[in-house]
Amino acid sequence: MAALMIGSMLVAALLVAMLPDLCNGELERFEHPIKSDSSLSFLVVGDWGRKGGYNQSAVAVQMGIKGEKLDVDFIISTGDNFYDNGLQGLDDPAFYESFTRIYSADSLQKQWYSVLGNHDYRGDVLAQLSPVLRKIDSRWLCLRSFILDAEIVEFFFVDTTPFGDKYFTEAGSHVYDWRGVLPRDSYISNLLKDVDTALRESRAKWKIVVGHHTIKSAGHHGNSDEVVAQLLPILQANDVDLYINGHEHCLQHISTSDSPIQFLTSGGGSKAWRGDVSWPNPEELKFYYDGQGFMAVQMTETQVDIAFYDIFGNVLHKWGTSKPLFSIVGENSRAY
Repeated sequence: MAALMIGSMLVAALLVAMLPDLCNGELERFEHPIKSDSSLSFLVVGDWGRKGGYNQSAVAVQMGIKGEKLDVDFIISTGDNFYDNGLQGLDDPAFYESFTRIYSADSLQKQWYSVLGNHDYRGDVLAQLSPVLRKIDSRWLCLRSFILDAEIVEFFFVDTTPFGDKYFTEAGSHVYDWRGVLPRDSYISNLLKDVDTALRESRAKWKIVVGHHTIKSAGHHGNSDEVVAQLLPILQANDVDLYINGHEHCLQHISTSDSPIQFLTSGGGSKAWRGDVSWPNPEELKFYYDGQGFMAVQMTETQVDIAFYDIFGNVLHKWGTSKPLFSIVGENSRAY
């Protein structure tokens, strides 16, 4: 068994080494078509991979039901895809037991776009990033950081775990797989430059950034200070509309007075934390639910509508916003 796992890790390392270095140049870009009526619909789930436990299966059932009703185009995973310690190799049965077997509804047989979480970094990261997994289950697409162009919206997926100082200084008994990340300072610097450039050059009507870690959170972890200090200024300078994350095992929506960005957490894919909530300004905390569930998003060129659901399919919170079809060209505006 040990020899098999070592062999799998070597294969994964070879395959990933063949991929472009995504933090020393442009972020890899993917395209996803919108519907014929120019609309888009997708689900967001995070912190889920527990082989069906902690209501993961119940969340998956409701995702399948809502996914069919909304005719979703794809699913976004906000990370911590496999607990507790990521995947242990390409042949780890957790990939089937926590992903393929659980999200089996017809409506969920769409592309999944995933980022890594801190728990994923405790395993064989190169295996989870490997294109071999896409051959095992074609829905799976997981990269550190990348861009998804869906015509009316661009998604910027950002690898946030390397930002966290504690994963390097307070790892304790945990071992993190930093292959491809070290030297850390260069990795983060290049990533921030790539994200800034991509956001600045984007001409999409909507810009959505997806990361695992929080920027604004009333939950157990709270704000991720390093992400706030380094990534948030770039998002604010480049007119980002939504920041979507996991990490907190809850569902929440925060709209702060100092930023037009909506901060949305969808980390209720399995185990949830009960009663651990604190936010200084109640008016900014638009919604908080310390149970399992997921988020659905429906978009057109002029409208975004989000809804959070629990494991019974109940709507817990709704929010929407709109933009004019055309904007006036000015010093700080663009024509669409």
